[in-house]
Formats: sequence, structure tokens, C-alpha cells
Amino acid sequence: MADNTTLAATVRTEFGKGAARRTRRAGQIPAVLYGHGSDPIHLALPGHDTFLALKGNANALLTLEFDGRSELALTKDVQRDPVKRTIDHVDLVIVRRGEKVVVDIPVHVEGESAPGTIHTVESQTLSVRAEATHIPEALTVSIEGLTEADDVRAASVPLPDGVELETDGDTVVVSITVPRASADDLEADEASAAAGASAGEAGEAAAENDGSESGSDES
Repeated sequence: MADNTTLAATVRTEFGKGAARRTRRAGQIPAVLYGHGSDPIHLALPGHDTFLALKGNANALLTLEFDGRSELALTKDVQRDPVKRTIDHVDLVIVRRGEKVVVDIPVHVEGESAPGTIHTVESQTLSVRAEATHIPEALTVSIEGLTEADDVRAASVPLPDGVELETDGDTVVVSITVPRASADDLEADEASAAAGASAGEAGEAAAENDGSESGSDES
């Protein structure tokens, strides 16, 4: 389930790219808090603590304390530097305890399919409806012993109590197949076999010619 981390935030009064850069240089992360009919609130979050709270959890639940108030917020979007992978900006939405929200949950695969088969994750995430304070961090899909064509569909993925599937139940989550040689590999094998046969026939013809010439000399 989603962790609830408390962060001491401050309200930002400066906006724009320049202000955002100054916020990051000060070791903080620019953020915007939306939801429940309130105007967007521009915040600065503590850099290190926010990084730890969001690490490996796309739907982190946070308690934000600022200006003498406390708000429960769900992470909706995290923008990262494409090279450094540091957090550049965070979008958050206000939630209430007991409120249900729709979120995308990553799929984790466990187990081994039947010998000679491989699995392909067709859907990296599934959309579910869950209480804001009880969001699963991941959904586990077992492929233990599955054979070719044993596709795992969204409807068969186990869900925690109180969590409802929003993704179409017929959506393929994991497919099981038997790897086959590519057309290029087959063509290369056929060409190699044909070349080998031609070489063999040429060798036999040469041997026959040698034999004929030897017989001619003896006569």
C-alpha cells in the first residue's frame, strides 16, 4: 500500500523558469498542489526527503504541512531531468481519507513459464480504482508453469481487497510464446544448406572426372 510521508513544504511566491531554477539550487523541488475546488498552490518541497518519498513509487501519498495547515496529497506527475534523473517538478492532487481515486499501478511478473517458452509484458501498468490511503504499489502476476498461448488477461490479475479494475478485463497483460527463428535466420540456413549441397555435388563431379581421366590413362 502507498506510504504516507510527511513533508514540510513552503509556499512559493515567485514563478517562472528562473524562479524554479533558484528553488532547485536551494535544494528544493518546485511543486503545484491541485484539487477539491481550490486554486493551485505553488510549493517548494525539501529535495532529499521528496526524492526518497517518490523513489520507486509513482503514486506516493504525502502529507504536506505548510502555512499552519496539513493536506493529504497524491503524486500525479513527476518531471525528471533526462540526464541526471533528478526531480525537476512535481504535480500533486489533494485527496481525502476514504476517497477513491483512479491510478495506474505497475505490473510485476513472478515465476517461470514452461520450459522453452518466453513471456512478454504487454501492459506495463493497469488502471485501478482504490482508496487514496490504500493504493497498492504494484500488482503481481504469476506466470509459473504457463505454456504457449496462455495469455494473462487483466481480469485474472489478483487485486487487493477494496481495489477495482478500471482497465478493460480482456486486455492482455502478459503473453507466453515459443521463440521461433526469424525469417532472416531461416533464409540464411537454407542458403547455407544449398551452398553445402552444391559444394558436395561439385566435389562428387570432380571425383568422377578424376576417376575417368585415370581410367583413360591406364588404357
